[in-house]
Amino acid sequence: MTSRGFPLWRPIRAAIAAAVAFSVTLTAAVPASTQDRVTLLRDTEIEEILHAQADPLLAAAGLVPEDVTILLIGDKTLNAFATQGQVMGYNTGLILETENPNQLKGVIAHEAGHIAGAHPMRSGDLQNAGLRPMLLTMGLGVLAMLAGAPDAGAMLIGNSGYMGTLGALGYSREQEGRADQAGLSYLEKSGQSGKGLVEFFDKFRYQEVFQEARRFPYFRSHPLSSTRIEMLRTKVMQSKYYEVTDTPAELEQHKVMKAKILAFTQPQKAMIEFPETDKSYPARYARAIAYYRLKDVNRAVGLVDALLAEQPENAYLWELKGQMLFEFARTKEAEFPQRQSVKFKPNAPLLRINLGQTLINLGDPVKRDEGIEELKRALLDEEIPDAWRLLAQAYDARGDEGLARLATAEYYYSLGGMNEARGFAMRARDLLAKDTVGWRRATDIVLTANPSREDLQDLAKDNPPVGRN
Repeated sequence: MTSRGFPLWRPIRAAIAAAVAFSVTLTAAVPASTQDRVTLLRDTEIEEILHAQADPLLAAAGLVPEDVTILLIGDKTLNAFATQGQVMGYNTGLILETENPNQLKGVIAHEAGHIAGAHPMRSGDLQNAGLRPMLLTMGLGVLAMLAGAPDAGAMLIGNSGYMGTLGALGYSREQEGRADQAGLSYLEKSGQSGKGLVEFFDKFRYQEVFQEARRFPYFRSHPLSSTRIEMLRTKVMQSKYYEVTDTPAELEQHKVMKAKILAFTQPQKAMIEFPETDKSYPARYARAIAYYRLKDVNRAVGLVDALLAEQPENAYLWELKGQMLFEFARTKEAEFPQRQSVKFKPNAPLLRINLGQTLINLGDPVKRDEGIEELKRALLDEEIPDAWRLLAQAYDARGDEGLARLATAEYYYSLGGMNEARGFAMRARDLLAKDTVGWRRATDIVLTANPSREDLQDLAKDNPPVGRN
């Protein structure tokens, strides 16, 4: 994992004992005091798999899937959560414990029940006045990390009392029951079985007898009981969809997701769980990633090449190869596979940013300019602050100081760093030609970034008031 750019597995070192975000482009989070570090990761392939499982359930809950943010948390502990603002978080530890897609769908449906029922806002502890600003700060930190700003996210989350906050988000048994029933109704509406949710809870029934401190975090905030499980089982068995099973494609995707998570987070364990004798696609994929994480890049590239021979249009394999080569300073070799990843997945902004980053690091002015266009294209699809940072780097290398300062202003503006955004925007205005698109955008940033009286006076010099006749 790297901490800069948009690598395949780009962690944002986080102080979030529950936040990971993959991407064939990854980002990291922040450290949490003396506790084990966790990461907020983004991975386009895994995000697609999670949304494929979640979107029908979210729609059945009356939610707009595109408006629900799903976070993947790099934490071995078993946990999941739903917060205000339609945000769901799933620890890698929880996903790895699910044995099939239906089990994960059950958990997703349950969390959707909390969101649809506004339980995060109604939780008793949440009514404490001191907790609301804590949650707001934590939310801003998560957004900053998602956007690719680990330092800003770390600061916000570190100041939010994140660990204590999640502990305070415990649901009442009544809310848990309602989320169970709501989740089952979403599974029913989407023609799926609730058997997986019962299986998952049944698997951890023993948690009921543990003392609070010994339970998994998920079962501290989501109290489990045998009575609750049996009520769920009775309800599930009455459904006409009880015997519906996951499709072969869903089962394969789930295996791929778990293999990828394990290989990136625990490469040594992945090498044990996926021995050379296992010739399945998920196993070979996991071994390639594990070798890469263990810095045996030549063997990793060889395994990916063998997979590409079978799946030459797999954008994620191309991106993986490109990212491995880029991270090991083989930038020229990384260009072609990253071009292929964008060719086969043109609407994935994170892959396009990877390509843009590689192009601007080749030292070729023509390719640098092409990289700038790739980054701008990615920003049309998704506001990703790190793309602005890379653009600032490219503009500086090209000698466009005004555009570089403007891109830096955009970077801070997208992260909520209004003081920094305003400062860089004012500098951009001084360097850009008046009344150009860039100059006007810099002016807009200044006006919306809490300008001081002196800033407004400087702006007024460019637009003096029209005198009366």
